[in-house]
Amino acid sequence: MDEAIDRTLDAVGPRLKRLRLHRAVTLADLAEETGISTSTLSRLEAGLRRPTLEQLLPLARAYGVTLDELVDAPPTGDPRVNLRPIPCGDGSIILPLTRRPGGIQAYKFVLPAGSDDAEPDLRTHEGYDWAYVLNGTLRLVLGEHDLILKPGEAAEFDTRTPHWFGATGAGPVEYLSLIGKQGERAHVRAAPGRGPVE
Repeated sequence: MDEAIDRTLDAVGPRLKRLRLHRAVTLADLAEETGISTSTLSRLEAGLRRPTLEQLLPLARAYGVTLDELVDAPPTGDPRVNLRPIPCGDGSIILPLTRRPGGIQAYKFVLPAGSDDAEPDLRTHEGYDWAYVLNGTLRLVLGEHDLILKPGEAAEFDTRTPHWFGATGAGPVEYLSLIGKQGERAHVRAAPGRGPVE
């Protein structure tokens, strides 16, 4: 157990340096923002000093990450509560909300602002998708239809239909997606304004 903790703590320095360089922040700027001296920050990044909680908290705040992400802590507890975001090369982030074999899987997608004249790369696969927009404007190209969905709007479709999701130039978009294997759909038990459910 102590070896695992040592390995986790030893990896913090290089991770801190990568985060800083990725954000193009100088040690002096980071020192000013966190209140940690430049020499201490340098020693932390070089692995010459192990970080304390008092140092990790302001660093996590400065980088906009959780403590778990900052130290790459091993998952603990219920994996349904501790699912990690998956960053993608295009700047989007996928957050798995379920982890179970089979059945409908739930995800939250966060897409960065896009270009209104982006050429969609339509895909197909087996399954069924239900998407619900939380924030922003979602562009959904579904076959020959080019749809704009606002917060509170949803779409459901067979994923064998060529489709593509993207944000518009208006800004980033967040949406939920329930994806099931072919023939497995989200079942709505009741819908307002449609009369009694049979």
